[in-house]
Amino acid sequence: QVQLVESGGGLVQPGGSLRLSCAASGSSRSLSNMGWYRQALGKERDLVAIISSRGNTNYADSVKGRFTISMDNGKNTVTLQMNNLEPEDTAVYYCKANFLFDIRGPYWGQGTQVTVSS
Repeated sequence: QVQLVESGGGLVQPGGSLRLSCAASGSSRSLSNMGWYRQALGKERDLVAIISSRGNTNYADSVKGRFTISMDNGKNTVTLQMNNLEPEDTAVYYCKANFLFDIRGPYWGQGTQVTVSS
């Protein structure tokens, strides 16, 4: 059974930094891509950043230049480095993973809270 475990959320002041990590386990297949999504209170879940197994990345316009996504294929982990955080970044952040030829996916983590406030 595939599991995604996230870590690294918390409370930070505006302008601060946080680093989120997500580790996927339980699949014998290779990763296709991993990504981060976020859902603010009362809003829909939106893409933050995504990275393919080849290293291709895509970011939401609102985080470009501030957030960096990276992936370790060998460890099935994805990391989101978040710098210059703004109050508008406050949300629950979810990790998502797709494995090659696995139609049961995508798989989601349980979510981690990020709060940006002074």
